[in-house]
Amino acid sequence: MPIRLFLAALFFSLSLQAQTDSLNVMQAYRLRQGLPNFFAKLKAGGPITIAYFGGSITAASGGWRDQSAKWFQQQYPQAKIKQINAGVGGTGSDLGVFRLRRDVLTQQPDLVFVEFAVNDGGPYIHETMEGIVRQIWRANPATDICFVYTVAGNMLPTLQQGQLWPSMLAMEHIAQHYGIPSIQLGIEVLALLKAGKLVFQGKQEQYPDKLVFSGDNIHPNTGTGHRLYTEALIRAMESLKNNDHAITHPLIDPYTKDNWEDAQLLSVQDLPQTGQWTDLSNSNDSLAMQFRQRFPLLVKSTQPGSSMQINFNGRLAGLYDLVGPGCGQYEVTIDDAAPKRYPRFDRHATYYRSHYFFLPLLAAGKHTITLQVSPEKLDKMAILKTDNNPVGDLEKYKENACYAGWLLLLGHLTTETK
Repeated sequence: MPIRLFLAALFFSLSLQAQTDSLNVMQAYRLRQGLPNFFAKLKAGGPITIAYFGGSITAASGGWRDQSAKWFQQQYPQAKIKQINAGVGGTGSDLGVFRLRRDVLTQQPDLVFVEFAVNDGGPYIHETMEGIVRQIWRANPATDICFVYTVAGNMLPTLQQGQLWPSMLAMEHIAQHYGIPSIQLGIEVLALLKAGKLVFQGKQEQYPDKLVFSGDNIHPNTGTGHRLYTEALIRAMESLKNNDHAITHPLIDPYTKDNWEDAQLLSVQDLPQTGQWTDLSNSNDSLAMQFRQRFPLLVKSTQPGSSMQINFNGRLAGLYDLVGPGCGQYEVTIDDAAPKRYPRFDRHATYYRSHYFFLPLLAAGKHTITLQVSPEKLDKMAILKTDNNPVGDLEKYKENACYAGWLLLLGHLTTETK
């Protein structure tokens, strides 16, 4: 089944389930067990570390992340507050569960805000979000967690009926199971939209008498959309702050037995390689320098047939890498199956950005996967035309390189081939 039809069927199935789900009701916030450890430590003077874990809406400079961190500092001036910006644009909880340890847990946060509702749309939201929760509390059962839900234009018809978007509902199942508070950051956005006082997408000069939430139907404007998000968060915090009796969060039986708690982010330097691979880590390569914080190790090959091999015992493998104008595609062989191509170029690839892909979920056990630089060249201009993107200098598209930064793994590496 084509992925478009699969996702449509999945959405329809989740929507039918949602109609009889008691959690499927829009609420400004659900307090549940609250954030007792965070507020106890905050009121005692800290120090406090707040992790903001999500996509581009969380990563945005000057947005709800910075605004809320500033509010916490103003309300509790005696506490030294540090924030962790762990937002990565265009990514969901599926990548999040793999990068959580490196990007968040190594800095020992007191509170983790988790924001992935806009970007999540796959079939494994329960598994990935539960994996995030269990990794956090496995590392430190005193760390508090709060799910926050942002909104996008495609969600509006569902949300305006008072129902949750499917990704939000899946996350609510996990939040309810573990007693985690959740906040709908877009409640006031919906109210103002209904009252005719807000335009969700547009330019401010076109609507001088209204608030303009965003310019692209997703990413809020700093002074309007992000401000409304921050105000929603503050209202919830005012209710949550009264519960400040510290507790230890119990790691209860899982909601899904196949959750992704065992997700690992591993260096590709541990993989057997053939052909020509260049380690860009300590070079002056412009891409390596641009993405060094995200990929301390970055390898590259332009030689068709060069390969990396993954021998592992587990059920899922993927790659965290780059997509961009000079990228080609991988040819991937899983065990004894026929090879399949995974292009590392798409309709947005007029510039380089970090990206990732997963291979099919496998039966738990030993597997051998080979990722090979494909000799088959992509028709890059035809791909770009589908989105009418400005092409720019044609020279930058001539290379057909494959990059690799991190291996994404549910399982563990072995030295044996299947």
